[in-house]
Amino acid sequence: MPQFEMMEARPGIHIAFDRHVPANADRQKPGFLWLGGFKSDMTGTKAERLMDLAREADRLFIRFDYSGHGASEGRFEDGTLTSWLAEACMILGLADDRPMILIGSSMGGFLALLVARMKIGRIAGLVLVAPAADMTELMAAEIAANPQARAALERNGMWLRPSRYGDPYPITRKLIEDGAKHLILGGGIDLRCPLRILHGDQDPDVPWQHGLKTFAAIRSPDAQFTLIKDGDHRLSRDRDIMAIHRAAEELA
Repeated sequence: MPQFEMMEARPGIHIAFDRHVPANADRQKPGFLWLGGFKSDMTGTKAERLMDLAREADRLFIRFDYSGHGASEGRFEDGTLTSWLAEACMILGLADDRPMILIGSSMGGFLALLVARMKIGRIAGLVLVAPAADMTELMAAEIAANPQARAALERNGMWLRPSRYGDPYPITRKLIEDGAKHLILGGGIDLRCPLRILHGDQDPDVPWQHGLKTFAAIRSPDAQFTLIKDGDHRLSRDRDIMAIHRAAEELA
């Protein structure tokens, strides 16, 4: 496993991060912060390729693993949106006063919106890939419709949700209950920065209609929604990654 820098997120828990620091001393040149998805890590295809592209452009690029993910410490089952949001804010602090474009995938897109709502740092734009806004509400609805999942949550406080990407995902009662504090689709959200959403029209995990609902709930002076033909949830094909990169470079 690559060697990453570590930061203490809270007592006993350190999270891993990686960054390309540009040789250019111009602190007005926006950097990119990558926020990954649920049960994903910063060595995924998109994060690796976007890091390479940032190096080529000599642009600040920061990526990290939430606690319980990848190279970070902690148990995945202990994670909540509140803890992962706090970690994202800490990592954003590494940029100091430099303007930053937040690039978030799935849960990372949702967290990017929550970070932007807090109005911390100098956020110059958001690029969201299949944002899983209000994801815990989607999980709760899925569990409510599945008697076995409902029974597991009541019995163990956790349901192991089957995944097309590997091992089952632990969905905990704690995660769902905590998520109720972070819902945005009902009341909408005001952004002071440009927004770009990219969504695949064949996304089986977060349907593009949900992405469009998220787009409609966001009030931004400059917002665009792009539907990508034959795109899946991950949007990890080279042409998809280049579309994400172009969107971020446009905002920068």
